Amino acid sequence: MKKFDIPSHYKSPIISKVKAKRQLEDPRKKDFSPSYLDFGSVEFIISRHFGFCYGVENAIEKSYNAIQNNPDKKIYLLSQMIHNPSVNEDLQSMGVEFIQDTAGNQLLSWDKVNSEDIVIIPAFGTTLETQEILEKKGIDVTKYNTTCPFVEKVWNRSAKLGDDAHTIIIHGKYNHEETKATFSHTKDNAPSLIVKDLHEAQFLVDYIHGKKDSEQLLVHFEGKYSEGFDPVKDLTRVGVVNQTTMLATETQSIADLVKEAMIAKYGQEVLKDHFADTRDTLCYATNDNQTATLKLLEENADLSIVVGGYNSSNTTHLVELLEPEFPTYFIKNSDEIISTSAIRSFNIHSQEVEQKDKFLPEKEKTRIIITSGASCPDASVDEVIQKILGLKKAPISFENLGL
Repeated sequence: MKKFDIPSHYKSPIISKVKAKRQLEDPRKKDFSPSYLDFGSVEFIISRHFGFCYGVENAIEKSYNAIQNNPDKKIYLLSQMIHNPSVNEDLQSMGVEFIQDTAGNQLLSWDKVNSEDIVIIPAFGTTLETQEILEKKGIDVTKYNTTCPFVEKVWNRSAKLGDDAHTIIIHGKYNHEETKATFSHTKDNAPSLIVKDLHEAQFLVDYIHGKKDSEQLLVHFEGKYSEGFDPVKDLTRVGVVNQTTMLATETQSIADLVKEAMIAKYGQEVLKDHFADTRDTLCYATNDNQTATLKLLEENADLSIVVGGYNSSNTTHLVELLEPEFPTYFIKNSDEIISTSAIRSFNIHSQEVEQKDKFLPEKEKTRIIITSGASCPDASVDEVIQKILGLKKAPISFENLGL
């Protein structure tokens, strides 16, 4: 796989050694068991897969190239490069301005952008409507387009499904930038519908089974389907794709649910005429991170820490997987660790940062699971490890760690 040139301050002395060792031991990435770093009073159980994925490293490399190669030009980002505060703040500190926020609200008027400027398209991609605005202004939308190749793979697969008269069902969060971009691309040549979870997929399946009528379906999914969507004719031949940062297992469950509904309605022998197998569109990095996190559930640990941006979808799903099994703390960086007895953790249910007390148990040896989202620099994870070691007064020594 291609190696990207990313700034050295995103790398780390501890995590880089852990990943290098695992790469030598398991070059094919078939072993999802965690790594262990034992510092005496603290042992860290480190997920096999975490941190910057291919798409994120690609986006960061292109963004920094844009800055370095255009010192005399105004440089804009359509919205956050990725959902990580340290990376976005880093870009802003070098003069990059954001045109929109993650919800699509305008931060800068389009009137300020002209053909001499550089506009970076973020890793999530963008809508055809926004792309048209840029093209009309004479902006080159290809040179610094950092859209993740795996997002583009979903778009390409969807285009082929559309050409083959399929309706596209998108598993995604309606207001997420990537889902908005994917919906924009799919609805351009195929009827499209967004479902956010298994509950909404069940409503869709109830329609296929005749338990709901067209009016009920259109009301339930209002604002989440393409113009002119007609359930009667548009839900007879379908394919399921996803926002690449969703739970891969949930996407597969939704696809299986729809598939079984089509079998029940039309019969197994003609399934291919009504349902397309789209398992090849699932993002490898999301799948690997989630599979490695599931492996962590087998561990005997006192707590788990997930590091990443609070608006990061893929990071949130890691928290969802861990919190039923362990006291789980979702932090953006080491600054959220206040002391051995206090931590500020993001609650994914209330969407608020809450201070938690006595998060580190008072015991001779504490075992801590640690992982991060695909948009989180390894350096941030490293800083969390070192902060905890400092609080526990554990020596930071690599001599007996086998690294």
